[in-house]
Amino acid sequence: MLLFGIVLISLGSILPELLNRFGLSEIQAGTLAAILPAGILLGSLVFGPIVDRYSYRNLLVSCCFLIIMGLEGLAFTQNLVMLQLSFLLIGFGGGMINGATNALVADISDAQVEERSANLSFLGIFFGIGALGMPALMALLSSVMAYDQILKWMGFAVVAPLLYFLFLSYPQSKVKTIDYRRNFSLVKDYSLWILGLFLFFQSALEGVTNNWITSFLQADDKMSSSAALLTLSSFVLSLTVGRIFLSGLLRKIAPLKVLFLSAFILLGGSFVLSTTTELLLLRLGIILLGLGSAAGFPVILGFAAQVHDEIRGAAFSFVFVIALIGNILANYLTGLISDQFGMFVIPWILFASAVGVLVIALFPLRSEMKHFD
Repeated sequence: MLLFGIVLISLGSILPELLNRFGLSEIQAGTLAAILPAGILLGSLVFGPIVDRYSYRNLLVSCCFLIIMGLEGLAFTQNLVMLQLSFLLIGFGGGMINGATNALVADISDAQVEERSANLSFLGIFFGIGALGMPALMALLSSVMAYDQILKWMGFAVVAPLLYFLFLSYPQSKVKTIDYRRNFSLVKDYSLWILGLFLFFQSALEGVTNNWITSFLQADDKMSSSAALLTLSSFVLSLTVGRIFLSGLLRKIAPLKVLFLSAFILLGGSFVLSTTTELLLLRLGIILLGLGSAAGFPVILGFAAQVHDEIRGAAFSFVFVIALIGNILANYLTGLISDQFGMFVIPWILFASAVGVLVIALFPLRSEMKHFD
C-alpha cells in the first residue's frame, strides 16, 4: 500500500519536470493524467479473479516488476509513447497491488467485519505514508540529484518488496478454476452495488480534493501556490491520522456508526470550504475532509469481504472499479463545470459527493448490512 501511495501521487510529483524535458503541451500532459487512472482501473478489474484462483505471490511479484519497469521507463525514456506506456505500467501494477493487498488483509483477518475493517484501516495508513513521502522525497533529493536519477533509484528500491513477496507464506487459493460465469454474476448482486455506489461517491470526493482543491485555494488569491500545496498535504495527513485511530476504534464501535459519523464530517468539511475565505477555516475544512474520508474504503471493503467469501477478490474488483469510475467521472465533470462557472463551485461538488455518501449510508447500506453490524 505504501507502493500504491507512491504510484498514485507519482504524476503530480514529476509532471513539471516532464513538461520541461519533453516540451509537453497541456493536452499531452492531460493525456498522461488520464493514462494513470486508466491503468489503475484496468489493474483493479483483473486482480480479483487472479488472486481467487492463484493466491497472491505471483501477482504481487508481477506488480513489483511492472512498477519497476514503469519507474525505470520514466527515468530513461526519451520517447513520448514510451513515457505514456510507463505511466500505464505504473497504474496497472499499482491498481493490482492496491486491490490484492486489501484482499490479502481481509483473508488473514478474523471473520468479524469489525476486525477486518480495523485491519484494513491499519493497512490504509501506509497508503498515506507513500502519498506523503513521494513529494517529500523528491523535494529533499532534488537539490543533489536530477529527477530521472531519483526515479531510477526508486525503481531499484522496489526490488526489496519484490523479494519480500517471494518469501512470504500466503493463504491457499479459494477456487480451483476461474469461473467467469460466477464472477460475472456479481453484476446482479444488489449488496455489492450498494457498497460500490458508496465508494463511487467517496472516491469522487477524494479525487476532486486531490486534483482540484489546490486550484480552488489559489483562485482569487486566497493562497499562494506553496501554501495551497501544504494545505493539500494536510488532507492526506489527516486521512492517515484518522486511519491510525480507526484501526483501534473500529474494534469497539459498530462500523456503520463510524460511516455515519464520517459522512457528517465530510458534509461539515465541504460546507466550511464553500462558505469562507479565511485561511484557517479553509485549512480546517481540508482537515475535516481527510478525517471524514478515513473510514470509507476500509469499512466498505470489510463488508464486501463478508458478502462473498469464496470469490472475495472478484467482489473487491467489482467495488474498486465502481469507485474508480466515480473518481474519473467526478474529475471530468469538475473540469467542465469549473470552466463554465469558476472555481467557486468545487466545494459544492465536494458537498454533493458527501451528500451521496450520507444518503447511501443512511438508507440502502444500513438496511443491507445491518446483519453484519
